[in-house]
Amino acid sequence: MSTTTEIPRTTLGDGLTTARLGYGAMGLAQTYGPVDEAAALTTLHHVVDAGIDLVDTADLYGSGANERLVARLLADRRDEVTVATKFGIVPEDDTYTRMSVRNDARYVAESCDASLRRLGTDVIDLYYLHRRDPQVPIEEVVGAMAGLVAAGKVRHLGLSEVTAQELRAAHAVHPIAAVQSEWSLWSRDVERAVVPAAAGLGVGFVPYSPLSRGFLAGAISDADELAGDWRSNLERFRGSAFEANQALLAVVRGIAAERGATPAQVALAWLRLRGEELGLPVVPIPGSRRPARVDENLASLGLVLDGEAMAALGELADRVVGSRSDQSNPDWVSETRE
Repeated sequence: MSTTTEIPRTTLGDGLTTARLGYGAMGLAQTYGPVDEAAALTTLHHVVDAGIDLVDTADLYGSGANERLVARLLADRRDEVTVATKFGIVPEDDTYTRMSVRNDARYVAESCDASLRRLGTDVIDLYYLHRRDPQVPIEEVVGAMAGLVAAGKVRHLGLSEVTAQELRAAHAVHPIAAVQSEWSLWSRDVERAVVPAAAGLGVGFVPYSPLSRGFLAGAISDADELAGDWRSNLERFRGSAFEANQALLAVVRGIAAERGATPAQVALAWLRLRGEELGLPVVPIPGSRRPARVDENLASLGLVLDGEAMAALGELADRVVGSRSDQSNPDWVSETRE
């Protein structure tokens, strides 16, 4: 019997309805260090018990291991989960610091079939293009993805880190349900063009790293804690940039303390309210290994920030030190292609 809790819901694009907060399962791979699989599965079940139905993974995470973990959840609770996965990134080494991209039609089909096998399901609810290969027209990629919908293997299509122009061209081929790109208090470049385009087309937005990979949750106080952690590759988590960004976190902490909330709740509430200001449905996908953190994040749905708090938080992105991308490839994120 399900123990799922009811939480507010919203509709993204193409009629896809989900809870107003999703869950990013990447952290349950080895990305942030060793994982206890039994504990990870317990967290996944807690996510669904708490009322979150959108569970996000990718073939990249743990080289397929993350999808196989999610499969263990789906085996018991498939009808309670909107499963999202992604294709398109090919790691070139075990450290995930060098990656290439494939968008050809053959790879689209092969990747989908492989994800279906790992997930142990006959249909993927939301299938994303994880990264763009600018050498392959977006119309060709989405055309191949649309074929998966026609074949009954995929229900809805999504795009990650696309530009406004790419989104419009893709949407003309097949309805796009969601754009997934980094968007948070500290990463707001998508607001310039991609977000307005999505709002105009009726496409929802699924921000990844809404807590800046844990930074905005106040979970990391010392850069040395990240030894062996993928985040140590990011400029924002290294040296003087780390210290400068820690100082900005004090603003978030102060606003949280005044409201009896946590920094993570403030960051998620700001993103929800910012989406409302810009006129589009927003479903962030914070990830956590601990059930208590899942509950903390969900409580953000009840937090309202006044105009003064929104304005103070809105100034932070311009003061963040370091790029949001961990790759030298200038095509890796939409910001450098707009």
